[in-house]
Amino acid sequence: MPEKIEELVRAALAAAQEAGDLPAFELEDCGVERPADTSHGEWTSTMAMRSAKLAHCAPRKIADALIAHMPADPSIEKVEVAGPGFINFHLSVAAKNAVFAEAREQGMGFARSNVGGGLKTQVEFVSANPVGPMHVGHGRWAALGDSMCRVMEHAGYDIEREFWINDYGNQMNTFGNSISKRYMQLADIMDKQGCDIDAARDFLAADRDNFVQDEADEHPDSHPYMDEFTADLGHDSYGGTYIIDEAAAFWKSDGDKWVDADPSERMLSFRERGYQKMLKDMHDTCHDVRCDFDVWMSERTMYQKDWTGTSPVERAYAKLDEMGYLYTTDDGALWFKSTAFGDDKDRVIKKSNGDYTYFSSDIAYHWNKFQRVDHVIDIWGADHHGYIARVRAVCDALGYPGQFEVPLGQFVNLLRSGKPVRMSKRKGTMITFRELIDEVGADATRYTLVSRSSNQTIDFDIDAVKEKSQSNPVYYVQYAHARICSILRRAAGVTPEQAELMGMEAVAVKAIGSDVDYSLLTDPTELALSRKLSELQDLIAGCARDRAPFRLTHYLEELAAGFHSFYAACQVLPSEGHPVDPELTRARLAACNAVRSVLALVLSLIGVSAPQQM
Repeated sequence: MPEKIEELVRAALAAAQEAGDLPAFELEDCGVERPADTSHGEWTSTMAMRSAKLAHCAPRKIADALIAHMPADPSIEKVEVAGPGFINFHLSVAAKNAVFAEAREQGMGFARSNVGGGLKTQVEFVSANPVGPMHVGHGRWAALGDSMCRVMEHAGYDIEREFWINDYGNQMNTFGNSISKRYMQLADIMDKQGCDIDAARDFLAADRDNFVQDEADEHPDSHPYMDEFTADLGHDSYGGTYIIDEAAAFWKSDGDKWVDADPSERMLSFRERGYQKMLKDMHDTCHDVRCDFDVWMSERTMYQKDWTGTSPVERAYAKLDEMGYLYTTDDGALWFKSTAFGDDKDRVIKKSNGDYTYFSSDIAYHWNKFQRVDHVIDIWGADHHGYIARVRAVCDALGYPGQFEVPLGQFVNLLRSGKPVRMSKRKGTMITFRELIDEVGADATRYTLVSRSSNQTIDFDIDAVKEKSQSNPVYYVQYAHARICSILRRAAGVTPEQAELMGMEAVAVKAIGSDVDYSLLTDPTELALSRKLSELQDLIAGCARDRAPFRLTHYLEELAAGFHSFYAACQVLPSEGHPVDPELTRARLAACNAVRSVLALVLSLIGVSAPQQM
């Protein structure tokens, strides 16, 4: 419709100029937009205000001249001038309600656009160390990033999803040492107590639990193994129960093979095998929350030499050095001239002792990204704010200015019935993302994690999110979809089991038939639904441009509320003593089906299912 309005405005301008009512001037933009107040019509043009200087006329005079020469169109019921020169277009009922047919016909392709222009864009939205289960913070980035990708794809971007595996550095050895120490403790328990591995595992887990509960360290005799663990490995060890479980699993598969082995060999074996198990758990967790990646990129690969005898890090250094952006200080450290690109100071990338800094892999990694795509988006936690300038600087230096962006995300506060869930990284006490999904469900988890702007902290109340009531937004929206499915089943005379086999599209066809007269839908609640559906394309385009999928949850709740208002005001199916004209029933069923289809579409864009029964 915006294209139709612009066509009419340009035709009116040409006619007014030809008649001599307006001077000659070129119009660049008709300024077609939606008025905030629905009483001002469905569309408005600000062309008169935009053209006042060009035409040397008052905006109101331009608007009046345009209306006088506006071509007639069956989709336009009325055109009027408002305020200083707004040209307001009121659509006919048929034109307003045409969106019901469009939504039904286009299904999951409804409201597509091409604002992305096919721009090949890589979105890296989970970066995790494979040394333990994903935490809830990772879960927020997964839900946010995947939803952002889905929305951008619907708006015409060519998207590549990427997971960055932080599998290089000291934390990997710490992980291996943690498993190794627990393995040896299990061996000690079995030897001293004469028990099997399962009993030893339970004993060691209880020892750890006692340590967690004994915050003031008043009963050290109740947790000697945990005290020994932290004394040997320090506070940077991984102390969660999952480490005990990994060690027990290795005992079950390998027996006492590693008890008398070289400690470094034992650590390396457990590190690598544990790494693969943690990585698989991450794959499975992401998949179960409907977040699948195109690329799982390992940090290790940035340091591995290929057939050229060089690593990606070394090649990136050579590239920057060739361009004159590296220098060496007297102590032998290698530096990147990031201040040349707006950073507040230059950055060391190789220490004087020869060790690479963490920034090294990021240099090579982002160069690697730009070999594959045209635009890069990294979703980082807010605590990484100070890191943006140096990565942007290296992207600019490598020849990709303005092609790197970082939406920052705030963290998640877990609550139960309004009270904070206490967690301790040092003691390894936390609710993992997997545990949250298992308790709350993938739908409620994703919806809640996407429901706020990324720059807002989320208070995730587990008990409230699990509640099956109208006060729970995800339940409220899914209930609207299920309610429409029930209406369509009743109209089609099919059971839920039959509907499951047929599919809801076939059920809707059976219930509605063909040749629907949408002009019969004149109730204010019906017209409000058509307007809400017609807003979706612009909304999705805006969400894609602004990287803001959270707005879709607001839309879903508004659409669900609009449907419930409609259903309360307009009888859809006839009942005893309350007949409804058959053609009106079919039109209202068609409107219901259009809303159902759009609810399913928008839910899918944030990775949430649309149940047919609740």
